[in-house]
Amino acid sequence: MSGLQQTLTLAWRSLVQVRRNPWELGDYSIQPILFLVLFLYVFGGAIAGSPDDYLAFVLPGVIVMNMLFVTVYVGHGLNTDLTKGVFDRFRALPIPRWAPLAGRILADMVKQALCIALLLTVGYLLGFRLATSVAHLLGMVLLVLVFAVAFSWVMVLVGVMARDPEHVQLFGFTALFPVTFVSSAFVPVETMPGWLQGFVYANPVSLLADAARGLMNGGPVAAPASWSLLWALGIALVFAPLSVYALNRRLARG
Repeated sequence: MSGLQQTLTLAWRSLVQVRRNPWELGDYSIQPILFLVLFLYVFGGAIAGSPDDYLAFVLPGVIVMNMLFVTVYVGHGLNTDLTKGVFDRFRALPIPRWAPLAGRILADMVKQALCIALLLTVGYLLGFRLATSVAHLLGMVLLVLVFAVAFSWVMVLVGVMARDPEHVQLFGFTALFPVTFVSSAFVPVETMPGWLQGFVYANPVSLLADAARGLMNGGPVAAPASWSLLWALGIALVFAPLSVYALNRRLARG
């Protein structure tokens, strides 16, 4: 119980720190709204005939894209703590060694949930209406958060290995942009060249976006959701041990 309490305390610490970082706060609040509005009114007419018809398609995609971008701050915050010696001070405290890392990931899940709620609220104001049920909507949120936990381990590894927080952001966003945009998050796969469609169909971003779309608008859910969970499991199984090993090795080097 003490380990859980300490994890919650460290998670709260990570949440409070957002107030002192206006850029991070903007990424959680302003950036997802800008992406949604820009995609809706710039591309909506060309892709779906009108912004109103495009909203139901693009909103789940923006939720998935924003989830991936927010995970970058797990690595960014971890790297900041490492470079400033905060983790060394944590090691001197009578707390479990896993508590600081678990606290940061838990805080990220709270931020992810708030971002999803914000996008759903803005989507409602723009005219989106749920075509399924509240249970399906909660299932979408849970699925996205499960994938976010798994993908956070990728950013933990980047945060441990990067030289400074700026390199975490540089690598994270540079790697995520092509993976996110070469997917079905914003456009139907059928509109893409044939040679690209195979990659897009297998892209976990496409699978997660399709599952979220099915849970919000109706349509196929079981297959894309199952594949999304398998991707999440695979990512966690590979990157969680690598991240813990890299973190312990960096802390041992001092």
